[in-house]
Amino acid sequence: MKVVLFCGGYGMRMRDGVSDLPKPMHPVGPRPLIWHVMRYYAHFGHTDFVLCLGYGAHHIKDFFLTYSETASNDFVLRGGDVHLLGSDISDWTITFVHTGLDSPIGERLRRVRRHVAGEEMFLANYADVLTDLPLNSMVDRFRRSDAVGALLAVPPQSAFHCVDVGDDDRVAGITTLQEMPLWENGGYFVLRPEIFDYLPQNGDLIMDACRPLAEEGRLLAYRHRGFWQPADTVKERHALEASYTAGNRPWMLWERGADNAVDAGDDPDLVTPEHDPLQAAIAAMRGSLVER
Repeated sequence: MKVVLFCGGYGMRMRDGVSDLPKPMHPVGPRPLIWHVMRYYAHFGHTDFVLCLGYGAHHIKDFFLTYSETASNDFVLRGGDVHLLGSDISDWTITFVHTGLDSPIGERLRRVRRHVAGEEMFLANYADVLTDLPLNSMVDRFRRSDAVGALLAVPPQSAFHCVDVGDDDRVAGITTLQEMPLWENGGYFVLRPEIFDYLPQNGDLIMDACRPLAEEGRLLAYRHRGFWQPADTVKERHALEASYTAGNRPWMLWERGADNAVDAGDDPDLVTPEHDPLQAAIAAMRGSLVER
């Protein structure tokens, strides 16, 4: 399937006051965020990418136009010639489309509509979130449904404690937000072309398209309690970098060999719709607070 990546925003929360890189181009190890997201999709066999460019487009273009396979692949240097022992992007197809500097996500998607024409379904992503989501399971579940869209649902990321206050102002209980039966949009989508019927000009993908679909019962959520880490701020990006440096790279499924993605039936942290989310959340929290 084709993969649409939204990588044209300003990424104001990621700014460090030094670099003008767009958010997806900030490095995690030797490669930028967008490479990790694309490599994840390629691991599942999806290597046809459509990049929705905007701010900092030249950084993304230059990265791929001058791509060095030797940065993340072993090679032999013999007689001055490089002989690669592996390759990242030799089988990738990448379409670069400028979708405006200030366009909302929905409008960026509308502007690449012709590039996904004829597809039964396609994938979409914010290009700034890493996960070990079993993508094949999410896609298979969506394929069996009549839904127009599916999104990854993950527990809320806030570290604040929730306080249950009674009428007499006495605290009846304290819990974490992750223990509540709440889910947030994890930024990984599977969509059918019918999604374009819901997108107005300059519209937002979530509020203008996904919300009406939810009201019609035509939006699925794939609930996942495995690894999920955004890079929406400098602090979060540094956390990913530290994790990479320490060798803790759960999103890099391709390093574990073939067929290593967690299966929906085997993952104790994967909450399927037929299970109670609150009880599953409590069980997961007792097990571990994961890498967040």
